[in-house]
This record gives sequence, C-alpha cells and structure tokens, in this order.
Amino acid sequence: MTANTSANASVTRLLVLGGTEFVGRATVEAGLARGWDVTVLNRGTKPVPEGARALVGDRTAPGGLAALEGGEWDLVVDTWSHGPRAVRDAAEALKERAGRYVYVSTCSVYTWPRAAGTGVGAPLVEGDPDAEARDYPSDKRGGELAVARAFGEERALFARAGLILGPYENVGRLPWWLLRMRRGGEVLAPGPRELPLAYIDARDLAAWLLDAGAAGHAGAFDLVSPSGHTTMGEFLETCRAVTGSDAVLRWAGPEQVEAAGIEPWTELPVWCPPGEMHGAMHTADVTPTLEAGLRCRPVAETVADTWAWVSGEGGETMPPRTNPRSALGLDAAKEAEALAGPGAVRG
Repeated sequence: MTANTSANASVTRLLVLGGTEFVGRATVEAGLARGWDVTVLNRGTKPVPEGARALVGDRTAPGGLAALEGGEWDLVVDTWSHGPRAVRDAAEALKERAGRYVYVSTCSVYTWPRAAGTGVGAPLVEGDPDAEARDYPSDKRGGELAVARAFGEERALFARAGLILGPYENVGRLPWWLLRMRRGGEVLAPGPRELPLAYIDARDLAAWLLDAGAAGHAGAFDLVSPSGHTTMGEFLETCRAVTGSDAVLRWAGPEQVEAAGIEPWTELPVWCPPGEMHGAMHTADVTPTLEAGLRCRPVAETVADTWAWVSGEGGETMPPRTNPRSALGLDAAKEAEALAGPGAVRG
C-alpha cells in the first residue's frame, strides 16, 4: 500500500462514500476547497460536486465496490447509516489501500438516556459489524466495529455527531422552523427562552473530519457544539429575522407543550424539555473534540445560509427529506389549538 498512513502525513487523496447529500456533500466541497484530489463513490443517481471524480457503485449489491479496485487514498470518509455490513465490506476492501477511515457515526450509539454532561466514555449500545439493518443506534455502532476490525485502532476515527444543521439538510429540522416563521402569524415557541442548545453545522463537521483525519487522530469523538452555543430564544429569533417574517412568538413552558400533547424533537424540531431528554441531547462534554480543533460558526450564519438554500433551491417549500427518521413538524391545526388554550404567552 502506498497510501500515506503516518500521523503527520499530508492528505491529498480523499475518498467519500456517498458525497451528494448533506454531510457527505459538505465533506466533498471542503476537500475540493483545500485543493485535494477528491473521489466520490455512489450509485450515480445524483451529480457530485464539480471538481470531484465520480465512481459509480451500489455498495449493497454484489460487486458494488468494483469501481474502487486499483485506487489508493490517504483518507476515506463514510456516512453510511443503514446495515453495517455495507461498512464492513467497504472497510475490508480498502484496508490495504487507504491510510485512515473516518466513519461518521452518531451520539445515538450511547445507551439511552445518556447521562447529562458525559463524553465518549458513556455506555454504548450493542452492535454487530456483520448485521443487516436493524435500528439506527445499533446500525451505527455496528459500523464503528466494522471499521475498527478492518483498520485497527490506530487508523479508525469515529465522529459521533449530535444534532446536525446547515445547508442541504436532508432531515428537515431547521428548514421546518424557517418555513414556519416565513408563514408568519402566531408561532408556538417552546421554552424556556434561555434553554441551551447544542448542534453542529454540517460544514464545521466536515472541516473537522478532514482536519482530524489529516492530523492522524483516531478513536471516538463527539461532534457537536458546546452546550449553550445558542439558546432556544436566539435560535427562533434568528429564524424569524432571516426570513423577514412578521411572526409573533408565543412562548409556552414545557408543561404547556406537554399538556397540548405535542411531541418534543419531532413535532417541535431541535427542542427538548429541560430534564433527562435535554441532558442526553444537548449537554455532551466535547472538550476532547474542541482540543482536537473543532470550531463552530455562529448560529446566525448557519440559519442564514440554510435559508438562502431553502428559499433558493426549494422556492420556500420544504426540500425533499431524503433521510426521514420520523414524522417532523407541528401540524398547523394542532398548533392553533395549542395557541388558543391557556398558558401560551405572547412573546
């Protein structure tokens, strides 16, 4: 193998498995911006960013990795979120021809509920690197184990991402809030306003993946901002401002939201009530990740750039949710009913 594997090696050859949506797309664009030689392997159903070399292959099909034969890379980035067997097969195929394998995992690999303020030492779910798709946490944990088995501890890097926002978001959390604000009127705003949030812009995640991979980092890192990088109040006010909306925020406490039968996280994206759920989702100890170079842009930039994408490519409609994990967004009639009830206060 001629791929560069030393910890201080200069990475110039990047392989992204996927590369056309959200984090994968941001990673390809980040590599190209650095002047790297970027190769993308996917099914060929969507165009890759200009400047990247496109290889076609369905990693779930027999012979689906054939296009990789003969290639060598310094760094591989893989965002696969389904059955870990696909990660296993890719890692095995590349272990002698790639220097380092970066797998974009998730904080969902920790047993639920993860204790507030904990880091990568928190207990993990079980995973099987040889399994077909089962559920998101165990699939991602199985993917980690598959990479570790093929590349070893010294050449495997796991980015356990938390809440990811930013342009090209294919889940729809931030786009939903932006479009709800744009519609105007009275908006149910779940409080408290000062509730601290933690998330990561996909572009900051991509930059960290490349920086950490090039620096020779290995092992697991939580990829999310420090808790309180923004607050629920700042987040919603920023959404209102960038859309030019005349929306009026009506703040409701967690008890009013619960009484209205509204689900946190799904019907009110991003938001979790104070307590166990919020602690698990928004309070991770990311000190090692910050020490390894994570930099998080201001929330205003993430929100404004996402709105520019939504209003430009989507024409102020919800972009396609190509990665739907669950029902998302509060039904207008249900919101109106909650706003008409007691306890919601004009903000």
